[in-house]
Amino acid sequence: MSSRRPVFRHPNLPKNDLGYTRRDYEGLDSTLCAGCGHDSITNAIIQACFELSIEPHRVAKLSGIGCSSKSPAYFLGKSHGINAVHGRMPSVATGANMANKDLLYIGVSGDGDTASIGMGQFVHIVRRNLNMVYIVMNNGCYGLTKGQDSATADKGSSSRKGRPNPFEAIDLCETAVQTGAGFVARGFSGDKEQLVPLLKAAMGHRGFALVDVISPCVTFNNTPASTKSYHWARDHMEATATFDFIPSRQEITTDYVEGATQNVTLHDGSVIRLHKTDNSFDVTQRWSSLEAMEQCREKGQILTGILHVNETLKDTHDILETTDKPLNTLTEKDLCPGNQVLTKISENYR
Repeated sequence: MSSRRPVFRHPNLPKNDLGYTRRDYEGLDSTLCAGCGHDSITNAIIQACFELSIEPHRVAKLSGIGCSSKSPAYFLGKSHGINAVHGRMPSVATGANMANKDLLYIGVSGDGDTASIGMGQFVHIVRRNLNMVYIVMNNGCYGLTKGQDSATADKGSSSRKGRPNPFEAIDLCETAVQTGAGFVARGFSGDKEQLVPLLKAAMGHRGFALVDVISPCVTFNNTPASTKSYHWARDHMEATATFDFIPSRQEITTDYVEGATQNVTLHDGSVIRLHKTDNSFDVTQRWSSLEAMEQCREKGQILTGILHVNETLKDTHDILETTDKPLNTLTEKDLCPGNQVLTKISENYR
């Protein structure tokens, strides 16, 4: 099933500072399962860009392979975009960023695309502090290949096959902090009131910004023991013996104050516990951020909010001392200054 928007729009829709309506930031109709948390994240991205008055054509969208990596088609239809090979989005993002540093780069990835096949590329794009927003739509499973556990599935949680995951989970936020990220945040797809500000903060950060979003899968990560998703209609599975039809479900949302822990009941009756940071720890210190995340992990909680910020880091262009002009604007005269200049440069190495 696809999520289709009405064709008619009110002629007096609110406009932002650039004169754009929210509709100008939309894309194609979603073909993801009805009720998928990824669509909620897409809408949060649209809302964040609208509120920040970002010019759509000044945005470059990048993704790899997976359910999450389809979502760039569903927002900012007038921006630049490319789907890379599975797990290789960071390389493409790096190349594009080197060519044109003046665009806002939004990378969308999944937990499999990032924490498994793309893990090697992920840690290196973090340590290089590439100026981009990296959004992980994290559902703990591989939605395009029938729901196997991903590397972010919590130890002890059960897949749809009923087998508890025996492996330790990779916490991408902790990994990013340890690798030197300047901005790390975690949100929940059903908490729009928190997620939109997190995305806006990430877009305003200069350097690498990770936003890890817990995004329930309505189809495959479907057991009460799962910590990231929920089971859909166990009785219907027995009746149809197929996953071709996904019934519509009411989106799960929540709203709770800072410093509180909120139990969110999923459609199958299972419960995930979300804890919203109350700013009681120093987000500018690595050890403080890691300690806070570990404390919540031991309690079975998912810590959300801005988890780490370091505004003092240099981004990739500063580290490499690249030209102030985007590479795609350099002329032949800039790239080939002539024999006299080249001779002078060569003299420095004699």
